[in-house]
Amino acid sequence: MAARKKNSSYRLKLPADSANLVLIRQFVSGIAMEMGFDEDGVDQIQLAVDEACANVVKHAYSSDAANGAQHLINVTVRKKSDKIEITVADKGSGFNADRLQSPDMDEYLEERKKGGLGVHLIRTFMDKVTFRMQPGIRNEVKMIKFLQK
Repeated sequence: MAARKKNSSYRLKLPADSANLVLIRQFVSGIAMEMGFDEDGVDQIQLAVDEACANVVKHAYSSDAANGAQHLINVTVRKKSDKIEITVADKGSGFNADRLQSPDMDEYLEERKKGGLGVHLIRTFMDKVTFRMQPGIRNEVKMIKFLQK
């Protein structure tokens, strides 16, 4: 009987293009399912990562959109015995996550706003979220979701 390795690391590096979001979702959800997350947990992880990557595509390189295929999204997934750690990184413009406030959902729905919920959803669906911004060098969002057994 072979021993099962509990801690593993996987990396995916793709052009910052919305066409690649489906590949990233499949990559992350496959690892989460293999770890034993239930369907709701996998969906939450997948949505949070999708929002983080969509933000990179839409905002990180927006001032240099013509070169989008040259810009990359780096996704690193670390499997731990009790959690999944996902880091989405880029070298784009960055932003100050501390300045973002949670939206008033009643107002948001009443005004039928579109967009602007990405960071709120990431923080809602993941157990721990940290942002580190060094515009043009390395920006990253690290998301952790604990495995409930």
